Amino acid sequence: MATVTGRLNGAGLSVNTHNLVRGFDDRVVLRGIDVDIAPGEFVALLGRSGSGKSTLLRALAKLDHDVPGSGELTVPAKRAVVFQDSRLLPWARVLDNVILGLRGPDARQRGIQALDEVGLAGRERAWPKELSGGEQQRVALARSLVREPELLLADEPFGALDALTRIKMHALLQELCARHRPAVLLVTHDVDEAVVLADRVLVLHEGQIGLDRRIDLPRPRQHADPTFAAYRQELLDSLGVRN
Repeated sequence: MATVTGRLNGAGLSVNTHNLVRGFDDRVVLRGIDVDIAPGEFVALLGRSGSGKSTLLRALAKLDHDVPGSGELTVPAKRAVVFQDSRLLPWARVLDNVILGLRGPDARQRGIQALDEVGLAGRERAWPKELSGGEQQRVALARSLVREPELLLADEPFGALDALTRIKMHALLQELCARHRPAVLLVTHDVDEAVVLADRVLVLHEGQIGLDRRIDLPRPRQHADPTFAAYRQELLDSLGVRN
């Protein structure tokens, strides 16, 4: 497999894949994927269960070294991943979780600032078990963004949260991305979430990109907007979901 890890390619892209193939045993999961993501662009990835969404995200994160495949892949060296499970170390306090692996004399100050950005100022010495699910995901976001990644990969980070907390986390994620400007790939099953957050939405179907739709709506986006509803219906149709 030809793989290149660099800052940006000649076209000024943060992510570029060409004919990306990944498979398990005798099953091909990704069938020649071509994906471009520009610096600062927010892309949501939809698809049915088993369509290859998490496989693509793990490939971009360089977490699939044991998975057979081929194709070309260019991603930034500075990457961060947020999962549905916050994956905090239960034996480490909140600040220590945020700065885990971070080097430099200013690491703790940067961690404190990151916690302030996600609305958790003053919780540096709390234990993860003392936090709500939404607060734990805020810590996970702080841990990802404290490293100033050029690419943020998010695998259904809000899937386990209640509806009200999800809305709050959507607003927080938009605010943080506007401030830090990473390229973002968000894997989600939620069509509304994709339309609310993304500049573009990709729909993965049987290991290939079935739809690449730019969302041309001003922010904040309103579900009652007829254009929002039209995008939502197009994406549901692409997923084979009937209203």
